[in-house]
Amino acid sequence: MADSDVGPEGPDPDVVIVMGVSGSGKSTVAKGLSTVLGWEFAEGDAFHPEANVAKMRSGTPLTDEDRWPWLRAIGEWISQKESRGESAVVTCSALRRVYRDLLRDGRPHVRFLHVTAGTDLIRDRMEHRPGHYMPPSLLPSQLATLEPLGDDEPGVTISNEGSAAQVLDRALAALHHRKDHA
Repeated sequence: MADSDVGPEGPDPDVVIVMGVSGSGKSTVAKGLSTVLGWEFAEGDAFHPEANVAKMRSGTPLTDEDRWPWLRAIGEWISQKESRGESAVVTCSALRRVYRDLLRDGRPHVRFLHVTAGTDLIRDRMEHRPGHYMPPSLLPSQLATLEPLGDDEPGVTISNEGSAAQVLDRALAALHHRKDHA
């Protein structure tokens, strides 16, 4: 950690939004980061209003109007963490730049970890994960909506190829953290 990251009260909080399409491995990576770094974890899907969940469960893609309240709820959670000086990790598809801009607005410690995987691998994961409301039929709409991180956005992109441990190591390295970080 650079000296500029340490204020009078201690280190600045670090809030990582693990982003990507459904089935890319966001939750697995985020839970791993939370465990290794000792940060609070939030599953972005838990912030969805029931109407959004019902819509997705029925195979209907969400509109921007559906997403705004969800994104604002995640943003409020992040603001609470930052205001208390707490580092945290949260999952959120954050498919479009405008969504990421909303999540970062007024939240200086937010950065993104974009988890990518091949379409066939993602589809296979979606088809075999029990109890999730997002059907594989919505993958094409997610891929069509996805806008990769821009060079001027705070974040990094990693591949989700390999074992969970390999992907976690890749994420920690990309975020400039080590497994022994506390």
